[in-house]
Amino acid sequence: MKLKKKAEHDGRSMVIPAKKVNRNLSGKVGQPAGTLYHTGRQKTERPVITVFGYDEKRFFYRNVTTLQECEQYKEQFKVLWVNIDGLHEVQVIEEAGQLFGIHPLTMEDILHTVQRPKIEEFDAYLFLVLKALELDAGSGNVAEEQISMVIGSNYVLSFQEKPGDMFDATRDRIRNEGTAIRKRGADYLAYTLIDAVVDHYFTILEHFESRIEQLDTNLSETVGHDMFQAMYSLKKDLIHLRKSIWPLREIINSLSREQYRTLDGALIHPFFRDVYDNIILIIESVESYRDIVIGMHDTWLAVVNNRMNEIMKVLTIIATVFMPLSFIAGVYGMNFHYMPELEWHWGYFSVLGGMAVIFAGMMRYFHTKRWF
Repeated sequence: MKLKKKAEHDGRSMVIPAKKVNRNLSGKVGQPAGTLYHTGRQKTERPVITVFGYDEKRFFYRNVTTLQECEQYKEQFKVLWVNIDGLHEVQVIEEAGQLFGIHPLTMEDILHTVQRPKIEEFDAYLFLVLKALELDAGSGNVAEEQISMVIGSNYVLSFQEKPGDMFDATRDRIRNEGTAIRKRGADYLAYTLIDAVVDHYFTILEHFESRIEQLDTNLSETVGHDMFQAMYSLKKDLIHLRKSIWPLREIINSLSREQYRTLDGALIHPFFRDVYDNIILIIESVESYRDIVIGMHDTWLAVVNNRMNEIMKVLTIIATVFMPLSFIAGVYGMNFHYMPELEWHWGYFSVLGGMAVIFAGMMRYFHTKRWF
């Protein structure tokens, strides 16, 4: 039975376009609540299940093919961590639900990979949804992955869309005897995983900072369409980043202050307050970067407008100079027989000289007015 529900939102994923999201969700139309349906993309050939069991003196790790194999380890260790990479096989999520007593609505949210970060408390566990961001070294794009966590009294279940994460440091700490994580419970393991996700955001911030510096350097050298596209892309990525990080503020604040059944508040609250400080720093950095990009866009528009004004000024001066010259040429181009100066020997040169004097006088006047 669900007791509390906090910070529930609807959102879109950074790497899945809106049309793609809607098309995936169309299969859920008309289905009752709790129907298990994977709305994301298949990112791995088959699910990979890894199990860590540990206490202060013992440590256990192995890969298993089915979650039923985990049942024998549930009561053997102080903390059991089961990580599942790959969500496209609904049967695996159903097995996890049966083994650990997970509510159907929670399993539905795990498979619904376009959730916004949120926290929900049930009778026997705490459910979290986070967004992990990863930088593609090849393309430079930022990819988003949903990470779901089920935190029980002595276990943590983590669900990821694909193999490869930022939890290797946590795994190494579990392997080493005498570390703080080996002495504490499942709530501390959950804090460690959340902290790893948040710390990885700083890597993404460094990437955006480098892009901003490069754009700032190029802004004084070029004002072409490529510069506009680069600024637009950066601003859009910052908006997506903000959407992924901002909800964590409420989640981590709740974890650092409120009492939950599966968390030892007195011991774990200080750690989550530290994560909360990092979240505030990240959000402030994102807001600052967005303001900088907006300012760069305004500067770019001003430079483009100034350049356009310079071009228009030159064209206007040329057109203005040639107006009297065109008038004189037009008058003497009329084919009347009885026109003065037509028979004059020096008429042609006099007209050209008059045009030259008019041209020089107008250019001197424009220069005196500082029009060029």
